[in-house]
Amino acid sequence: MVDFSAFTLPNGLRVFVHEDHDVQIAVMNILYDVGARDESPDKTGFAHLFEHLMFGGSANIPNYDEPLQQAGGENNAFTSNDITNYYLTVPSANIETGFWLESDRMLSLSFDPKVLEVQQKVVVEEFKQRYLNQPYGDVWLKLRPLAYQQHPYRWATIGKEPAHVEQATMQDVREFFFTHYIPNNAILVVAGDVTRDQVMKLTEKWFSTIPAGNRKQRNLPVEAIPASKKSITIQADVPAHALYKVYPMVNRLHADYHGTEMIADMLGQGHSSRLYQKLVKEKEIFTAISAYTTSSIDPGLLIFSGRTKGNRTPEEAEKYIDEVVADFIQQGPSDQELEKVRNQAETNNQFGQIEVMNRAMNLAYSALLGDPDLINTDLDKIKQVSVQDVHRISKQTLIESQSSVLYYNRKN
Repeated sequence: MVDFSAFTLPNGLRVFVHEDHDVQIAVMNILYDVGARDESPDKTGFAHLFEHLMFGGSANIPNYDEPLQQAGGENNAFTSNDITNYYLTVPSANIETGFWLESDRMLSLSFDPKVLEVQQKVVVEEFKQRYLNQPYGDVWLKLRPLAYQQHPYRWATIGKEPAHVEQATMQDVREFFFTHYIPNNAILVVAGDVTRDQVMKLTEKWFSTIPAGNRKQRNLPVEAIPASKKSITIQADVPAHALYKVYPMVNRLHADYHGTEMIADMLGQGHSSRLYQKLVKEKEIFTAISAYTTSSIDPGLLIFSGRTKGNRTPEEAEKYIDEVVADFIQQGPSDQELEKVRNQAETNNQFGQIEVMNRAMNLAYSALLGDPDLINTDLDKIKQVSVQDVHRISKQTLIESQSSVLYYNRKN
C-alpha cells in the first residue's frame, strides 16, 4: 500500500507527497504530459530532444548536474510516446536543491544556441547509432507506420528521421517549451524522508511564482481498425531472419487492458509460455520468441517477435505462430496459466514498490491516468480477470485480418 497526500498550486501544478521515513533519501519525480504523440508530423523527435535540452542549462543555472552532484544527488530522464519524465535522488537533508533545480528549468530554459546545436548533434548521433547502424534497430521505424495510419503513434520517440531534429530552430524550441513545459501540464511527486508540510512550503517557495500556461487541448486522430492484413519485407545485414507481428489492442484505461497483457504473458513471456515451449523447445522453429504490449495510453499494440532458427524464413515461421494463436483462441487459457501470470503480476508489483523512486514514478503515472490510487488498485484489477475474460479478449484481439507483419530477412 502506497500512502500519499496531494495538493494543487494556483498555477495548476499538481503535487503528491509519499512519506517513507525508513529511508534517508528524498526523491523528486516530475512528469510532463507531453510525448512523441504531441509532435507535428513534420517536426518529430522534439519531445526526446527536449529531454536532452532540459539538462543544458536553465534561466539562472548554467549547469544542472554540477550543483545536484555537489548535494550528493543523481538524476535521469526518459521520453515515451505519451510522457516525458524527469527524476532525481538526494540525501533528504538536501531536498531543497532539487526544488531549486527543477523549478528553475520549469521557469525557462537558457535557450542558448550553442546548447541547441550540441544536443541536436547528440540526438542525431543517437538516432544513427541505435536505430540505423544496429541490427534490427530500425524495426519500430518500419513497424509503427505500418500498424498506424492516422494516430501519431505511427512514429517512434526518436522521430521519423534525423532531419527533423537537425532542422529544429530556436523558435521551434521556444514554442514547444512554453506550450508543454508549464506547471499546469506537470505532476510533481516528492517521496522518501520528507513531510507534507515541508513539501508544501518548498513547493510554494520555488514553484508558485511560475505562471500557468495555455495548456494545449489534445485532439488526436482515432486510429481506424485495419480493413485487411498488412505486411512489409526488408533485407538487412543481421544475424538471423526475424518476424514481428502486431495486433491492435485497447487503451490503457479500457476494462480489457489487463486481460490483453495477460494474453501476451501466457503466449510469450518466459520459457514456460506457449510459444517458447512449442516453437523454441519442441519444434525448434525459433531461437528466441516473445510476446508483449506497448502499454500505451491510447490504443496500443500486442506484439509477437522472434528470430528463426537456421534458414527458415519469417514467412514460414509465421504459420507456426498462427497455429499456436489459433489453438489459444479456440481452447482458451488453462486455470494454471491464469494463476501463473497472476502470480507474476503480484511479484512484479511487489518488486516495483521496493524502491522509493519506483513508487514516485508509478504514483505520478497513475495520477496522469486520472486516478492516483491506481498504484494501489491495479493489482486487484488483474486478480479479477477470469479465464473467460482472457478467452473472450483473445477472440476480439487476435484477428488475423487486423494484423501487421514485418518480415525481417537476413541477407545471404
